[in-house]
Amino acid sequence: MAGKRIIYHCYGGAHSSVVAAALHLGKLSPDKVPSAAELLKLALFDRQTNDGHGQLHFFGFDEWQNQVYSVGCRNVGETVEKFLLGVAKILGVSQELLFVDTLHCVSLKMRIGGYISRRLGLISLGRPLVVAGTREAYTNLAALVHRVKAEVNR
Repeated sequence: MAGKRIIYHCYGGAHSSVVAAALHLGKLSPDKVPSAAELLKLALFDRQTNDGHGQLHFFGFDEWQNQVYSVGCRNVGETVEKFLLGVAKILGVSQELLFVDTLHCVSLKMRIGGYISRRLGLISLGRPLVVAGTREAYTNLAALVHRVKAEVNR
């Protein structure tokens, strides 16, 4: 087996799950809060559209050949997890999937900024707020990814 398929998910798939995937793959350092420019360089960061919700986005392979994905699930993350694990069980691959909800790491600034930027389309107002919120929540996201990597690779 080539490893697990790790799927980080959040509401919109534009912020916390994208940052978690980047942390997991070493594209961001867990020891240093990234600058706004570093966050904005990430694929999909504050760029996800409503059409992209529910679509898995492959970010790459980690050092143990686990595949890392992100997805926006809106308010149905738990339901999506249950459904996909059920399908995976039928196919005999349920042990290969790991769903990781990043929403509990999200700060209020991230929620408000993400809503303004992605939902209302007021990017110039929402993006600075979501970036500031992401930087505030960064240590929580880094700790989550650390726990996931430890669990998957023990």
